[in-house]
Amino acid sequence: MKALIVGLNYAPEPSGNAPYTSKLSQGLAGRGVVVKVLTGYPHYPEWKIADGYKGFSMEESLGGVPVKRLRSTVPRRPNGLGRFIMEITFGVRAMLERWERPDVVLVVSPALFSAAFTILRARIFGIPVGIWVQDLYSKGIEETGHARSPLASVMKRMESAILSAADGVSVIHERFRDHVVNDLGVPAHRVRVIRNWTHVQHHHSFDRSAARKRLGWAPTDFVALHAGNMGVKQGLENLIDTAHLAGRSGSDVRVVLLGNGNQRRILESKGAGIDRLQFLEPLPDRDYSEALRSADVLLVNERPGVREMSVPSKLTSYFVTGLPIIAATEEDSATAHELSAAGAGIRADSGSPVDLVAAIERLREDPDSAKDFGVAGQQYSERVLTEEVAVESYLDWLGGLASRKQSR
Repeated sequence: MKALIVGLNYAPEPSGNAPYTSKLSQGLAGRGVVVKVLTGYPHYPEWKIADGYKGFSMEESLGGVPVKRLRSTVPRRPNGLGRFIMEITFGVRAMLERWERPDVVLVVSPALFSAAFTILRARIFGIPVGIWVQDLYSKGIEETGHARSPLASVMKRMESAILSAADGVSVIHERFRDHVVNDLGVPAHRVRVIRNWTHVQHHHSFDRSAARKRLGWAPTDFVALHAGNMGVKQGLENLIDTAHLAGRSGSDVRVVLLGNGNQRRILESKGAGIDRLQFLEPLPDRDYSEALRSADVLLVNERPGVREMSVPSKLTSYFVTGLPIIAATEEDSATAHELSAAGAGIRADSGSPVDLVAAIERLREDPDSAKDFGVAGQQYSERVLTEEVAVESYLDWLGGLASRKQSR
């Protein structure tokens, strides 16, 4: 089987959907699929093209997979218009690029509008195409304060049309499937749930005390760590306020934000002078793994109102650490549902630093429960969220789509 994978984000980007697309490409290639990738220049989460990537296009091989990069615009400020233009420029370039007659095409969303161009070309030339949905655009607009705006209605219709135009739709969670089928009108038989997996390896041994010292954490610190993108939908001002509240109360809780994103500078400014707050730069995989496992509790934070637009990718890496998780999120959110299904931690009210501090202190004072949550997360990951299961599921799904080419 020859598969073309088209997605704006790819390795070496460390977060978002890039690690999953990269690992899936390599996993399929390792199972005998002839894979080619069309992607953009690495820019996320800094929103700046990485050093060393020049020109209008370039080719490289990553993990044995041929990758062709197509340069697109990259907005300095990733607002709606800037991201739209970026997706359109990448989508047009991907549509016009030489495809070399694949048996099946897989497009990754985000970027949704780029996916539309790829789906259009695939349909014109009779190539089966599947779309892999990591985020829901229409839900994103609704849940970031624009539920009643005309834009929300327009986006819902556009998302419905684009997903319906594909031969198959893969989503990362059952809650996504419900929305895609019931609200966006995609026929249920075209939608398949294939869960994400952890793309960070936590298998090597290390000196936890030495790692904590290296990171600047005192033996008495109870470290609550948030890792990943620092964007708008994360609502990380809540963690700044949590650290301020912990410091004011004389708590041993240290709030650590590890990563980057378009809101980081704003958050650093807001958190200036807060003693119980620390920012860490993005780390390579091994150091990242050690930082996660050196914490005492891992945090997920979502801005108030966010329920269905995404399932934080960090959860897959969190579960396998053996540490408890606290999710500051809405009670009925997809994130809360996932945490409850895993039995891996507790929920705090979204946007409430008082409730979040209380949740952290609760786990600090009850180490037995914290340990049980950590074990449950590991077991859930091993049972549901392995890379092998995901890649085999995609191999089966894409193979089924490719078989339609033979029958056309």
